[in-house]
Amino acid sequence: MLGGVMFVYSCSDVKVEVDQPYANAHQYDKTVYLDWNNTFLEIERYAPGYRPGPAPRALAYLGLSAYEAVVTAIPENNSLASLYPDLQVPRPDPALEYNWAAVVNASYSYLMERFFFHMENTHPQQFDLIEKTFFKLHNQHASNTSDEVLTRSEDYGRQVAAAVYEWESQDPYGHNAFLDARPVSYNPPAAPGNWQPTFPDYGRAMFPYWGRVRRFAMRDEDILARPPIPYSENPSSLFYTQALEVYNTVQNIKNGGPGAYEGRWMGEFWSDDMLDVTFSPPSRLVAILNQVVDKENLDLAQCAEAYAKMGMAISDNGVAIWNSKYYYNVERPVDYIRRVIKNQTPEAADWSTILNNPYGGPQGFTPSFPAYPSGHSGFGGAGSKILSSLFEFNSEHPGTYTFTDLCHIYRTEFIGTPRSFASFRDLGAEDAYSRIPLGVHFRMDCDEGLRIGDLAAQRVLELPWKK
Repeated sequence: MLGGVMFVYSCSDVKVEVDQPYANAHQYDKTVYLDWNNTFLEIERYAPGYRPGPAPRALAYLGLSAYEAVVTAIPENNSLASLYPDLQVPRPDPALEYNWAAVVNASYSYLMERFFFHMENTHPQQFDLIEKTFFKLHNQHASNTSDEVLTRSEDYGRQVAAAVYEWESQDPYGHNAFLDARPVSYNPPAAPGNWQPTFPDYGRAMFPYWGRVRRFAMRDEDILARPPIPYSENPSSLFYTQALEVYNTVQNIKNGGPGAYEGRWMGEFWSDDMLDVTFSPPSRLVAILNQVVDKENLDLAQCAEAYAKMGMAISDNGVAIWNSKYYYNVERPVDYIRRVIKNQTPEAADWSTILNNPYGGPQGFTPSFPAYPSGHSGFGGAGSKILSSLFEFNSEHPGTYTFTDLCHIYRTEFIGTPRSFASFRDLGAEDAYSRIPLGVHFRMDCDEGLRIGDLAAQRVLELPWKK
């Protein structure tokens, strides 16, 4: 049995050390978090309806549930449950012993089964990973924990997860929204410069009501982007200039011009757009967090805070970005280029992006929602700020963190060669602006997406995590 020390104060304000016979969350390692988040990434890669909004939302609830399940075993941290009046979280018996890694294991298992229930029959190989991950960890915990403590711990983890799931299900715009990603009830407004289903697949709008989903930290006034550049078809206008930048950048890549490989590499490296090919763009930030957690050897308490913060930040970012997308309804570059740029440059009439499915699916396509602001950019901004808050601006990393992203190191269907960064800020910015060489976003989309993502992370960081 692991031991520790607990500090208490007497009525005379003299600090007294009292033996605490049970381990706190700092005395467990990162294994349970890495195993479950890697499992999430593998399942979510194939999950219909999970991109872009439902994935970060699920990560937020998974992270918050595990955090609340172990927070009483993190001496320096607060519970956040009181911030959400309808969330009623059970608390452990302070007189009893718990295996905190087993608590987290049960919490993740309970919620993962419910968040991915639609895959049980359609993707049984992926769905079965939930049970396999749980029992792999359960058996590890059973080897160093009594049956009584293990049963108590897993029961408690499931109790917290059940409470969180009950609260999650009260959000009518988010709960099980992955079952209806393209609602037929939504018809995009038709006007010059407004988004309409785009070439080549002309898919219906994805998640047009996502801006109403419950948030964890962002305020009402935070979730509407600043107005975009005014629409114009005048060749001397700033809007036209931004569209021309996209056209010229992509044409340079297609024609093998200066820096063409770098541009294609950046775009493909950060894409993560394709179902069945990779995990989704917001989940990419968790894949990066996994690498840093492993490198820095975080303990379970540190992981609990890190994954909760990351999930909540990218989830809130998704709500704000999608609220803004369907408020401004800015068309995608491909439509503007094929309709307007062609008047000055005739060959632009049949222009396409270079966003291609390497398995033979859609080629030269654009995601099915308005352009402004960019979701990729927001997720990159939110995730990189959370990473910076956790691992930079300390004695070892004074505002920098040299990091090489190995997310796609073994992929050959696209350019997955690792890329290196001097800071997480640089990483987030590259994630954002990688959308220009692919041809799917204007620069203004990326600029504003980064700003909103940064704000989403800031609001999460402002929550009362510490005592």
